[in-house]
Amino acid sequence: MSMSRIAIAPDALTTERLREIGLFGALSDDVLTKLASTLHQVRVGAGDVIFSEGDPASEMFIVLEGEVEVVKKSRKGRLHRVAFLGPLDTFGEMSVIDVQPRSATARSLAPTRLLRLATDDLDQLYRHDLKAYALIVLNVARDLSRRLRVTDGILADFTANMLDDYLDRGRNPRL
Repeated sequence: MSMSRIAIAPDALTTERLREIGLFGALSDDVLTKLASTLHQVRVGAGDVIFSEGDPASEMFIVLEGEVEVVKKSRKGRLHRVAFLGPLDTFGEMSVIDVQPRSATARSLAPTRLLRLATDDLDQLYRHDLKAYALIVLNVARDLSRRLRVTDGILADFTANMLDDYLDRGRNPRL
């Protein structure tokens, strides 16, 4: 399925709404006002693919309304959900930061409204207000760090469970 993006007027976004989004934490009213007038919102329908694993990337998204799932293809070609996202959650930021192809597929689970932050928007912010740019990048890094901590915990638990199962089978071959 291809995503049917419908742009919404940029002035529909308010500085108050942007202030609720963690990505824009600690930004000045002046910067929030500029972002509110330049960032674009998009609507996607239920089941629409927002981007696919392997796609080139030049934008990240913030969920304003709706639900998005992020799925990753296994070596065997099966899709596995790695994240479920709702309002104020961000996604797609890895490719914006490391300039690599998309590492997963994102698709909407319900009619969804997204805020699009493109690399061009970040570049303009860098040229306009270096401090604001640094704050956004720091907020992205904090969010990625939190997600990595959760993933590390899941991986440690999974590895421990697999090792326990393996050792149990060695002690009791009938399992």
